[in-house]
Amino acid sequence: GYRVEYSGQFESSEQAASLLLWLSIAVVIAMFFILAAAFGSGGLAGLVMVNLPLALVGGVAGVFVSGGVLSIASIIGLIALLGIAARNGIMLVSHIEYLRQEEGVTDLRHAVVQGSIDRVVPILMTALCTGLALVPVALGAGEPGSEIQAPMATVIIFGLITSTALNMIVVPAAYYTAHAGAGPRS
Repeated sequence: GYRVEYSGQFESSEQAASLLLWLSIAVVIAMFFILAAAFGSGGLAGLVMVNLPLALVGGVAGVFVSGGVLSIASIIGLIALLGIAARNGIMLVSHIEYLRQEEGVTDLRHAVVQGSIDRVVPILMTALCTGLALVPVALGAGEPGSEIQAPMATVIIFGLITSTALNMIVVPAAYYTAHAGAGPRS
């Protein structure tokens, strides 16, 4: 009649991690609908959302480097990373759209290339500022009090590396591919 039951801090941690994962999924879905409403197009919202898996690639590598445990701190780092990646995608896609609609750039290839060139510095600066600010926190892994901060910082840093690099390649290519047959936008 004996059984093993885990409770206390372990049980609380498991419940919090499960809740965070479900809330993260809900946030990503809400992000899509908000972006679709803001851009007036589900396709453009999808192009911004393409950047999220690119960020998760680095985030998962960061989890592996920080010990391979998907802790609450790592999940919070992944959520923050998704926000940064979405912001970078918004900056890129909205500027390409601005060039096509407001500036009257009719050549799709020129708009994509010029939009990417115009946004590379702002995207790099936001990623570098965030990443460099988190380097001391990530290097403090193993120090007393860094149990939450270090894994979160490591996840964000690794995710920023992949997200920033791939954002400037994959998102413009996806934009060009999605709009290549549509002709000039009115």
